[in-house]
Parts: sequence; structure tokens; C-alpha cells
Amino acid sequence: MIRLLLVDDQSLVRRGLKALLETDAEFAVVGEGSNGQEAVELVEQLQPDLVLMDVQMPIVDGVAGTREICQRFPKTRVLVLTTFPNQEYVTQALQVGAAGYLLKNTPFEELTQAIHLALKGYTQIGPGLSGAVFQQSMTPNSADRTTDYHVDWQQLTPREQDIVNWIVQGASNREIAQALYISEKTVKNNVTNILNRLNLRDRTQLAIAALQAASLKNRHL
Repeated sequence: MIRLLLVDDQSLVRRGLKALLETDAEFAVVGEGSNGQEAVELVEQLQPDLVLMDVQMPIVDGVAGTREICQRFPKTRVLVLTTFPNQEYVTQALQVGAAGYLLKNTPFEELTQAIHLALKGYTQIGPGLSGAVFQQSMTPNSADRTTDYHVDWQQLTPREQDIVNWIVQGASNREIAQALYISEKTVKNNVTNILNRLNLRDRTQLAIAALQAASLKNRHL
């Protein structure tokens, strides 16, 4: 059983999300909060496995709440779930320790998958949001915060390189499968092979590494 805490300042959103999540017997919503301060207090009391956290909330926002939870309760993962596809919010949330950033229009199946992967330590970025993170990671001001990934891209097949290009653009497995006329399972297997071969943890590291390589290549042109 995965214990979840829902944090959103709109009670209607919390009720709807709770009803949806509890259609899956694997999830139990153990508490609800309306701001970041309540989130911290509830994590201390309830010790959930994962928090679904909104961003814009009164008193204490989701980014500040996420920061404190990640610092004080490292065993609890925080997955941002919001309506705001804002570059600044995405990068701030990940920098303070969020396990991912998804939009509220994420299909239920993808949300449940993201919860499982976040609990396994993988960073989850909603389709279309990755570009904001990676652009930020390449700016001079963020250079000291970003790991340099040294990978041998020649290890990858042309098909795998195509998949990496789509991941950089923030495409989901389904979107990549449709674009390349292959199955989602094939995409998933290819992504796993790419990560293992390049010794990278997740799609976020993969995309950052690819953009770092592209930036380095451009500087040498």
C-alpha cells in the first residue's frame, strides 16, 4: 500500500483527486493539506510515502513546503502536481528536491506510473516541461548547480539517438512511439538500455547530458 498526502488549496481538487486515486487499491490517501506549512506538519504526523503538492498556495507555497519536507523527511518523496507549466516553478521545485513536476491534466495512468517511478528514485517531468528544465540547466548562472555528464554517444544506435532527441523535447513514451512508428514497449526498453549503457539514472539526466553535449559541440563550431 502506497500512502499518499494530497496538498492543494482547492478542496474540490483534493476531493476529486482522492476519489480518483482510491479507485486503485494500491493507493491510500492518508491526509490532505491546503498549503506548504500544513504539508510539513502532516508529513511529520502521518509519514506518507509520497506527497502530491500544488505550487501556488497561501501562507507557504509548494516550493517552500517541498524544500522543508525534503530536508527534514528525506524518506518522503514529493511530486509536484499543478496547473502551472512555468519554467521558474519547474526548476525551483526540482532544485529543492522534488521527485518530479506534472500538470493536473496528466492522464491517470501516467500519474500512477509517475508515483511508482518517483518512489523508486526516478525524476518525473511531464511531457512538454523538460525543455524548460534543460534550458535552465544550460544557463551560466546554473553552471555551478549542474553536473557535467561525460558520455560516449557513439555507443548509441541511430534509433536510440532519435529517441534521445525526442526525450530532450519532453516527449512521453507514447508520443515517441507514435513519432517513430514503434510500440511503447519498444520505446521503454530502448530508454532502459540507453540509461544503462550511458550510466545515467533517469530521463532528466539523459536530456541534460544530451544538451550539454550539444552546447559543447556548438561552442567548437
